[in-house]
Amino acid sequence: MHDTSAQFDGVLAACRALFEKKMKDYGTAWRVLRPSSVTDQIYIKVNRIRTLQMTHVKMVNESEEDEFVAIVNYSIIGLIQLEKGFSDELNANPEEIINLYDSYAQQAKELMERKNHDYGEAWRDMRISSITDLIYQKVLRTKQIEDNEGRTLVSEGLDANYFDMLNYAVFCLIKMMEVGG
Repeated sequence: MHDTSAQFDGVLAACRALFEKKMKDYGTAWRVLRPSSVTDQIYIKVNRIRTLQMTHVKMVNESEEDEFVAIVNYSIIGLIQLEKGFSDELNANPEEIINLYDSYAQQAKELMERKNHDYGEAWRDMRISSITDLIYQKVLRTKQIEDNEGRTLVSEGLDANYFDMLNYAVFCLIKMMEVGG
């Protein structure tokens, strides 16, 4: 029996720890990124994962797991940027940023729990490569919504796509953790 909630918390704690360390190294330099630039960072990460999955050749010493962690963190950065807007100010209050990180992580978990209830944790029977493709599809949808200046006719908005990419990346990390030990 899986304890998805505890596994989710464990993955998010590891992602948050890396986020905090990078904030100590770089500050909040990412605050200058427009949401479309954050989306492009996620695109780069998921595109690399897909390339690695299809070619099985790695020329840079960063693992798929590292890239999924980056997708989680960039998704939260995207949500923060949607809320706060981008800024030329590089010295955002670290406590405020961590509080926002935690708030979005909690919202993502609550969304995951609602969807897992309705979908019966179907993601557990999926291949990591298929979940990767779903992230890829979500990032392409996000780029299209951004190109449409955020307007949609019947689709969810940018925030919903960031939450889905975040949760899919967490699912991949859980599945990798289960396979790895």
